[in-house]
Amino acid sequence: MPSTDKYDDVVGLVDVKDYAPSTRSDSLAAHPSRLSYEEKGAQVSHYEHNLPAVDGGMQAWLFLTASTVLEALVWGWADAFGIFQDYYSVHEPFKVSENIAVIGTCGMGIAYLIAPLAIVFMIIVPRLARWVSTIGVVIMCLSLALGSFAQNVTHLILTQGVIFGIGGCLAYTPSILFMSEWFVTKKGLAFGIVWAGSGISGVMFPPIIEWLLDQYGFKTTLRVAAAVLFILSAPFLYFHKPRLPVSKDVRHDRLNFHFLYNKVYLIYQLGNTVEALGYFLPTIYLPMYARSLGANEFLSSLTVALVNLASVFGSVLAGFLSDRYHVTTVILISTVGTVLSVFLGWGFAVTVPALYVFCVAYGLLAGGFSSTWSGMATEIHKANPLADATVIFPFMETGRGIGNIASGPLSEALVRVDNWKGHAWGTYGSGYGALVVCTGATALVGGVAVVARKLRWL
Repeated sequence: MPSTDKYDDVVGLVDVKDYAPSTRSDSLAAHPSRLSYEEKGAQVSHYEHNLPAVDGGMQAWLFLTASTVLEALVWGWADAFGIFQDYYSVHEPFKVSENIAVIGTCGMGIAYLIAPLAIVFMIIVPRLARWVSTIGVVIMCLSLALGSFAQNVTHLILTQGVIFGIGGCLAYTPSILFMSEWFVTKKGLAFGIVWAGSGISGVMFPPIIEWLLDQYGFKTTLRVAAAVLFILSAPFLYFHKPRLPVSKDVRHDRLNFHFLYNKVYLIYQLGNTVEALGYFLPTIYLPMYARSLGANEFLSSLTVALVNLASVFGSVLAGFLSDRYHVTTVILISTVGTVLSVFLGWGFAVTVPALYVFCVAYGLLAGGFSSTWSGMATEIHKANPLADATVIFPFMETGRGIGNIASGPLSEALVRVDNWKGHAWGTYGSGYGALVVCTGATALVGGVAVVARKLRWL
């Protein structure tokens, strides 16, 4: 006899009244619970025969392409905020403000933090889920256009920060909701490809934005960016859609949040949040450290480009491995590699070429950590069968958002209290030693799930 769970789930995702064979009576079609499991199985086969292929096929790859492009446009822009920060800090009317960094923190942090709210909204109002990414892109473009009229930093925080973060979240979160419909056995790889999109744009956007700011100023740059974001994303929004027909009934059973108190979730989330606390520190301070080694402006900015470029390959590789091995195995590889590269690579990089080697290693090993979220969600779901893996996933992004927001003030505090300058060798004695130690220590704690599994806590 077929598995009841499989058929009940699929029949619940679509409205049986719309797809039931015409030979069935209206009474049975209106009450799918009266159908036998064999009849449900026949209906499932009927649905699947008329749906696009899973894990491949033209429509699945078009959806993945659309998701990757939107990911690149949202996070590539957010990652490039450092260019704006440098510009705002030395140009009127913003250079006297002390809150310029808040603009970027709000944008990226909000996009991470409210991801669960966006997912819940799409589950509660399934008929609007198809249009959420389109609404998000429009909000993103409007936020940048409105930001071009800013007269003070508060205006930029509201537009380029808060509003852009909300739009960015709405633009990319449908990828999370729909990915489980389009990819099953290759889900980890699919998410890895999507995350790689932000690495590619993280390499391309900074020099373009820097050139626009130098040539035309922030007003024209923000208006051009708004137009370009819309032009680049518009052709792909059509393909950013669900695979399954929209159900007429809300699946309230998907909104089960008991996993938030489960030991398995708490362990994975602890490692995820602490890892994020230190993950962003190198990309913030690598250009400054490179300049202290004698690098010019271009060579110093190349450090961040190398990290982003290497993270493209790291994301895809981590996603590929997550489909084939237990997620803690992938976390172990990322953790050990990141810790060694930070303490040995960054810690003793006293020349620019040596620093570049660290940038590549860090991007490859640490940059793939977020590709383990799919595997984490799967393991948390196994421990909480009533929870929906699609609902679990955005909470991992919330953990990263918390780490991202906290990393800003933490890094400033670490630089101020660093007492090793002139008393240690390499980067440890350069004034950035505390940052190195913090980055390595948080990466180490990020592997807590590996230890927990060895202790049979998972």
